[in-house]
Amino acid sequence: MSSLEVGIIGLPNVGKSTLFNAITKAGADVANYAFCTVEPNVGIVAVPDERLNVLTKMYSSKKTTPATVRFVDIAGLIKGASEGEGLGNKFLEHIRQVDAVAHVVRCFDDENIMHVAGKVNPANDIETINTELCLADLEIVDKRIAGLVRVLKSGNKAAKVENEILQKIRDALNEGTPARNLNLSAEEIFAIRETNLLTLKPILYVANVAEDDLSDVKNNSYVAQVEEIAAKEKAQVVVICAKVEAEIAELDDEEAKEFLSDLGLKNSGLDKLIHAAFELLGLMTFLTAGPDECRAWTIVKGTPAVKAAGKIHSDIERGFIRAEIVNYDDLVSLGSINAAREKGLVRLEGKEYVMQDGDVTYFRFNV
Repeated sequence: MSSLEVGIIGLPNVGKSTLFNAITKAGADVANYAFCTVEPNVGIVAVPDERLNVLTKMYSSKKTTPATVRFVDIAGLIKGASEGEGLGNKFLEHIRQVDAVAHVVRCFDDENIMHVAGKVNPANDIETINTELCLADLEIVDKRIAGLVRVLKSGNKAAKVENEILQKIRDALNEGTPARNLNLSAEEIFAIRETNLLTLKPILYVANVAEDDLSDVKNNSYVAQVEEIAAKEKAQVVVICAKVEAEIAELDDEEAKEFLSDLGLKNSGLDKLIHAAFELLGLMTFLTAGPDECRAWTIVKGTPAVKAAGKIHSDIERGFIRAEIVNYDDLVSLGSINAAREKGLVRLEGKEYVMQDGDVTYFRFNV
């Protein structure tokens, strides 16, 4: 996997672009009217990882390269988008391209910021977007099922399997149930991969609250609505204040830490959002370190060493001999790779070794 790509979606004026500006410092236009965002803005954000800073100092590295996340700010959706209302068709197509979806839900009152439905109601907002995504997927599923009719007559087994899965999905979509809620197996998802369904995208909800609510989220009834819906979908909820994130974006690291401390927070909304996205997609990072560069590499949990080597270069995967690995905590506590070797804490692992988060790795290879 290259850089993780997360689409930021939601109704107009829920704080998507404000959040996007804050976490990417990319300067996307923000305005108090629907469809301010037409083409998606894309920003690449470094994944916060203090381990890289520690290793950079230890190795006196010339360069530090963190893992990254691509955030895509997608146009606000309205009722009827699946039929082309507003910027519906463009909006839906942009969602198909991302790995995961961060659905921003407005959880604050502000008479100066209009709401497209006239009032703040997170449950209705979520239902509106889910309905439009379900309707868009339903059209695709119906077309695919119709296209399988002739193949089914020939007795094609793969087509039979695909048709059965699609029929099950169609029934759910007709009930307004996203395909991701069906708990399809990896084999079933692979069988229908060509449909690239919107409602199969992994999702996390971002509850955008007022600054005053950050320290007392439990008493925000809007957030409670979002959490109730997310619990039914087994989805995560990240509570942020886009306005606060925008203020943090203007500060240097030390000022940001002090600002968060004053608010009684340990991590910024960006940190929470990135970590939630990694967890949602089952991702982790391994590390490489040396005098030239310290770098974090994003891989899927369960990746064997030989495939992790391929993340760096295909030649390293092809000529893989061994992975020289030391646990990050062991390395830091001993102060150097040589000290870790003397303690017998540097291991030689083969192709099938399953990489662990934070493995500090050197790949031996020959091509």
